[in-house]
Amino acid sequence: MIRSRMNPIDWVLLFCLSMMWGGSFFFVEVAVPHLPPLSIVLARVALAAAALALVLKATGAALPRGRVVWSALAVMALFNCVVPFTLFAAAQGQIESGLAAILNATTPLFGVVVAHLFTADERMTPARVAGICLGIGGVAVMMGGAVLREPAATVTAQAACLLAALSYAGSGVWGRRFGRMGLHPLATATGQLTLASVMMLPLVLLFDRPWTLAAPPAHVWGALAGMALLSTALAYPLYFRLLGRVGASNILLVTLLIPVSAILLGVGILGEVLAAKHVAGMALIAAGLLAIDGRVLAPLSRLRPR
Repeated sequence: MIRSRMNPIDWVLLFCLSMMWGGSFFFVEVAVPHLPPLSIVLARVALAAAALALVLKATGAALPRGRVVWSALAVMALFNCVVPFTLFAAAQGQIESGLAAILNATTPLFGVVVAHLFTADERMTPARVAGICLGIGGVAVMMGGAVLREPAATVTAQAACLLAALSYAGSGVWGRRFGRMGLHPLATATGQLTLASVMMLPLVLLFDRPWTLAAPPAHVWGALAGMALLSTALAYPLYFRLLGRVGASNILLVTLLIPVSAILLGVGILGEVLAAKHVAGMALIAAGLLAIDGRVLAPLSRLRPR
């Protein structure tokens, strides 16, 4: 059964997931000067799928079976891997990893709306409406004047990040069905990444023509391995386990924590610099996510006169 409130163990798992996914923005930033976005995404999902397939074989588990299951996994692969991975990789060629992670933090704002429209147990509340308004304000602070002052490529990159966040939100609601199907999180993750690899391969062959690309340096191979093994192969089984325990709205709160690790890595290792408006926008988005979560406002509601 999905719980609306997370216990301490859920929060620990959510924090671990945020560290894995926060690192993915750093790894992409390292790889994107040397490889095109589609090739980065293919390397990420294919290496992760191969690693999880080995784990499945070692544990004696099997991939899911049935047309219905694989059709659902195909939708999940498209909206949870192919679309957002590609959009973020392309965007990080124009904006810094910390800003991309901040824009990714809008995922729960979209998730609340999608969950309200397509689920029966994650409905809109006044606190969630307030959270959405705060989050929209945060995005407006970061992007409000960008259309007039910043290059078109930068604005397009930020819009791509928001579209990727919407894709993640939809996949979070769609992925709830795998728990009801009785699928093991490891099998679900392996199936999703296998299908994502199948989807990405023809795109890479058609647009990137990898046989014409120069071999990337050793540190890029290291970034691809970290992205595939830590940020994908290890992260997705944990994601599906948490999704089945706490639901789409709760698990999407991981995006509140992701910018912390992404910004620390970007600033500390890559020398990135975030503008004041990005920090202010992140503060508003964080306030919106806390309002959606409801824990901060709960004591105040108990003090309100009846």
